[in-house]
Amino acid sequence: MKDNKIKNVFHQGAITSDFIGSSIAKHQTKTAIGAHNIFLGQIRADQIIGKTITAIEYTAYEDMANAKFHEIRETAFEKFDLTCMHIYHSLGEVKAGEICLFVFVSSPRRRMVFEALEFIVERIKADVPVFGRELFEDDTHQWKVNS
Repeated sequence: MKDNKIKNVFHQGAITSDFIGSSIAKHQTKTAIGAHNIFLGQIRADQIIGKTITAIEYTAYEDMANAKFHEIRETAFEKFDLTCMHIYHSLGEVKAGEICLFVFVSSPRRRMVFEALEFIVERIKADVPVFGRELFEDDTHQWKVNS
C-alpha cells in the first residue's frame, strides 16, 4: 500500500518476535496477497581484533534516515508489484542474537517479494544514514563498517 507520508521506521531497542508475529498476523485479512517475504537482521557475536561483539548501539540522523527509507519505499512500489511493505530499524542498544532490522513485503505473486526484498535491503545498507557502534565484552567499542 503506497503512502506518500514519511513514516518513522525507528524502534527503540531490539525488535521482538512478538512484534514480528503480530505484524504478520495483521495481514491474514488481506486476501489479495499471495506471498510475503521477510528479512530479519540479527546481531552477530563476531570476533574482531580478538574481542567478541556483545551488542551494537544504533544511532541515526532520524529525519534524514526516515526520508531515505521513504525514498526506498516509493522506488520499490514503482519498480515492483507490491501490496504492502513495512520497514522497522532499531535505535539504541541491541544485544547479540537480537533483531535490529525487520523488512516485510507482500504481493499478489511470490516472484515480486523475492526481488523486492533484495532490492530494499541492499538499498537500506548502502544509502540510509544509520550508524552502529560495536560494543565488546571488555567494555570497549568501535564504529561498525557495513559489508
